[in-house]
Amino acid sequence: MTLSYRQPGVVLADRRFSVPLDHDDPAGERIEVFAREAVSASRGGADRPWLVYLQGGPGFGATRFNGSESWLDRALQDFRVLLLDQRGTGNSTPANRQTLPLRGGAREQADYLAHFRADSIVRDCEAIRREVTGGAPWTVLGQSFGGFCATHYLSAAPEGLATALITGGLPTLDGHADDVYRAAYPRMERKTAAHYARYPQDVERARRIAAHLAEHEPVLNGGYKLTAPAFQSLGMLLGTGDGSHRLHYLLEDAFVRTPAGFALSDAFQENVQAALSYAGNPLFAVLHEAIYGQGGRPTAWSAERMRAEFPQFDAEKTLAGDAPLLFTGEAVQRWMFDSDPALRPLRDTADLLAERTDWPRLYDTERLAANEVPVAAAVYHDDMYVDTEHSLRTARTIRGLRTWVTDEFEHDGLRVSGPRVLDRLLALARGEA
Repeated sequence: MTLSYRQPGVVLADRRFSVPLDHDDPAGERIEVFAREAVSASRGGADRPWLVYLQGGPGFGATRFNGSESWLDRALQDFRVLLLDQRGTGNSTPANRQTLPLRGGAREQADYLAHFRADSIVRDCEAIRREVTGGAPWTVLGQSFGGFCATHYLSAAPEGLATALITGGLPTLDGHADDVYRAAYPRMERKTAAHYARYPQDVERARRIAAHLAEHEPVLNGGYKLTAPAFQSLGMLLGTGDGSHRLHYLLEDAFVRTPAGFALSDAFQENVQAALSYAGNPLFAVLHEAIYGQGGRPTAWSAERMRAEFPQFDAEKTLAGDAPLLFTGEAVQRWMFDSDPALRPLRDTADLLAERTDWPRLYDTERLAANEVPVAAAVYHDDMYVDTEHSLRTARTIRGLRTWVTDEFEHDGLRVSGPRVLDRLLALARGEA
């Protein structure tokens, strides 16, 4: 029996589904996928079509709402919503440093995690859809990596979709991870320049912190080894609407005077640890480059290799001169598996995934060119996390896809202005805008 409960404006029910680990071996091992069903408390929802939400990531469970807030309120006007914790995340069968040793060594762990990409997630959706809707197609809303999954859905099982809505998540269809990160570093440089234009006082603050870290390399209370490159990776914040402000406030209280001289403040260290740790979502780091794997080539720690093509990001060279320190983001690098205690036990597993060459193809360009599913996508101008040009190239490939290209939001437009974004996408998909 499924237990239902209430939050303001919404009735929720927790649901669990058993799916094959490997959908090509349906009689083999099974894992659990968790989803939270939501219907409007005032409008009901039993007779409404379904919308399944795919969170960004990889490695993040579905948004935990407090009642019918943000885009969920708008969605519940038209739909019954299923908030899916993709395999390995949230309340689904977990995959992290604590559980993965149950699989065996690094090789067994890597083989297991090879089943945690968009292709397996979509096959989970199809198994769940047949159980939930009785076979009727549903609408998918994909945010960021969830949009990558939605694009694969259109390639692999379009018969399961009534509509596809994508926000900040149109992937490159055939580009290698090198293409993704080669395009990413110039965006990171632009985002850093924009931050310093807003907060010029942060130029000297960032240089001072990086110089201190280069000399001391402190280990934070939670065990995180804070190097200058780790500090630079706080640029991950700059891809969100309020990220520049959050970074500024983080930098402004970095140092305190102690009897031994200036030292990094406890508050700064605590906040940095929270911002940089992957303890809550390790699959983001472990699978981040694997989501681009296809075409018979290894990803081979692409972000780290591509960084070498942009020497302006080298902290040591920057500190030897007088240039502003550049921040990085949306780039998982191998040193993170030494710095972060949540990732250290998974370093060998991540190495094996980086060497893998047998990734299946994710996108069928011929099928996408013949698409008949209504599709609408929000493309954020100069999105730090997903390259705009790559997204627009993909949009031109998918038959009938209608785009909304906007500079009103950063990558988190669905979070900060969910009702408006969702309303616009629904209108586009229905041909009303």
